[in-house]
Amino acid sequence: MRPLLALSRAIDQLNEKVGHLCNILVLLAVLLSAGNAMIRYAFDYSSNSWLELQWYMFAILVMLGASYTFKRNEHVRVEIFYLFLSERGRLWLDLIGTLFFLIPACLLLSYLSWPFFMQSYAVGETSGNAGGLLRWPIKFVVPFGFAMLALQGVSEVIKRIAALLGVVTIDTAYERPTQ
Repeated sequence: MRPLLALSRAIDQLNEKVGHLCNILVLLAVLLSAGNAMIRYAFDYSSNSWLELQWYMFAILVMLGASYTFKRNEHVRVEIFYLFLSERGRLWLDLIGTLFFLIPACLLLSYLSWPFFMQSYAVGETSGNAGGLLRWPIKFVVPFGFAMLALQGVSEVIKRIAALLGVVTIDTAYERPTQ
């Protein structure tokens, strides 16, 4: 179990770094959006590139922020099931849901979105808007984001199994962030 927990920690660290990148992107997106709006109203100038860059940042935030949010156990879940379960029951529900639903769905979506990216990359797709950006880099974010979420799912499965076996505490399995 120790090597698997080491793998889980490595995945968690990777997604922690991704989360920090997303935090920086939030600030950059806000600054870019505000700057773009001020320039548009003050100087009557607008750029499709800046607007598309805002969209790209938002897409990266959503796709990569999902794995970070899942790692921090701050994702949306149907709490009604949790109300009636013990801590051990919650571990089982998380384990089954992640193992049989989240990971397969993410892997399937990553697999299915790969041709979407590859086709765009092969033709060097760019925006149809004047002054727009390349499209293939942002299309890569879709399969990558789902793969990162699946990878974090693997980490969560390892932690839940370790908690069920008594190797780690339940609090460790849930990585409850300290306030």
